[in-house]
Amino acid sequence: METMSSDHYDLIIIGGGPIGMSLSIALRHSGLSVLLLEARKEPEKNKDPRPLAFSHGSRLILQRLGVWEALSEVTPIKAIHISNRGGFGRTLLTASEIDVPALGYVILHHDIFRVMHEKLQDCGVDYLTEAQVTQLECNVAEGQVKFQHNGKLKQATANLLVLADGGRLIGQVEEITQHVQDYEQWAIVSRIEASESQCGMAYERFTSDGPVAMLPFGKNFSLVWTVSPSVAQEILSLDDATFLARLHSHFGDRIGKFTCTGKRSGFPLALKYATPVAGRRVVLIGNAAQTLHPVAGQGFNLGLRDAWELSGEIIETPSDIGSPVMLSKYRAKRKTDSGGGRIFTDSLVKIFSNENILLQGMRGIGLSALDCFPPAKRFVAKRMMFGSRG
Repeated sequence: METMSSDHYDLIIIGGGPIGMSLSIALRHSGLSVLLLEARKEPEKNKDPRPLAFSHGSRLILQRLGVWEALSEVTPIKAIHISNRGGFGRTLLTASEIDVPALGYVILHHDIFRVMHEKLQDCGVDYLTEAQVTQLECNVAEGQVKFQHNGKLKQATANLLVLADGGRLIGQVEEITQHVQDYEQWAIVSRIEASESQCGMAYERFTSDGPVAMLPFGKNFSLVWTVSPSVAQEILSLDDATFLARLHSHFGDRIGKFTCTGKRSGFPLALKYATPVAGRRVVLIGNAAQTLHPVAGQGFNLGLRDAWELSGEIIETPSDIGSPVMLSKYRAKRKTDSGGGRIFTDSLVKIFSNENILLQGMRGIGLSALDCFPPAKRFVAKRMMFGSRG
């Protein structure tokens, strides 16, 4: 294969998903040279059916990026109903209590991918799809990547490498360690139609097998059902009628009878996080920095704040991109938010996904107490919307 001479950039972003694209778009007026490498094909050929739950804080960021208004189907979450299957107690969080138009919003992954892809065309970014990074190296002066593109081995260097690829390349960065905890759970996702149309209410129902969430989407619901790996394969193989009956037995009657389901898909769940999130001339954002359980819908929102705050550090000191001082400031700024989000979601899984009788009683008391204490509800809601710093 032919090897081309190395091009140099201020910034190379590896991973052209929504988080990598967000960083590219945030830097559009900075005058910096940016190379964005995406391993997948054009977005219209990769329709990811997963729902994404955006917090109100994420909406504000997407508005500043000029992305929000172009999204085709956005469903607001006006309230969140939290309950515990097999036990008493529940909590209701509402947007009106926090004085925001909505606690969050639900869209499909491929919709935001499509809109950001279109936005990139006007950002002056060198954007390559089907570019598979095979090797990266970092030293005190710069970072270098080698990648396959159009049948050729290419390479480029930059003052800073940003890994937004989900963590695939972390093993090639000497100073950074990835920690992995398998939850031994899978998430089943699908669209669900019910006899009662959604009214802006999201449901988070905790069970001993894991949480099941019903998010309002369009006139119906988007399901995220957490189960064990063996049960996941069984559920994915059921016919629609049997699947809906089983879901109804598990979830209950809050939205009536389930009448129709879309295509089902499933994926394994694990907690992954890197320490530290930055090394010599390299920084991790989004799922490369932390991959969380979908309970409470914090993963994408945390990654979007990573991209937004990193762009701020880069724009503030453009002549110092990738320096130890800049990366140290970024690590310090993100430590509370990323660590808090990780502990919050992991604790929810461990506290609620078990059959401990003592914990079951305490869970009910906790949900009831939270519902009766508005300041505590506002505290929880604000951190779900804006991160651990509120």
